Amino acid sequence: MKVLYFAWVRERVGKAEEAVEPPSSVKTISDLMQWLIGRGEEYANAFATPRVIRAAIDRSHVPHDTAIAGAREIAFFPPMTGG
Repeated sequence: MKVLYFAWVRERVGKAEEAVEPPSSVKTISDLMQWLIGRGEEYANAFATPRVIRAAIDRSHVPHDTAIAGAREIAFFPPMTGG
């Protein structure tokens, strides 16, 4: 699946996107964030406070307990503000 990173999440991870193949034990957005944290310090910094990270699967916003099975694209981004 393709994982996209936006705004300060992208800056901390050091890339805008990547293709990943998480293990079968990774079933939800929350699981994916925890798995990514284990990939290195840059991910640990980006996902240090997971509750503030927003996620989308195939361009639809989803809560962290959403299953990722069948997802083609998952995006992570900080909260958005109006203005």
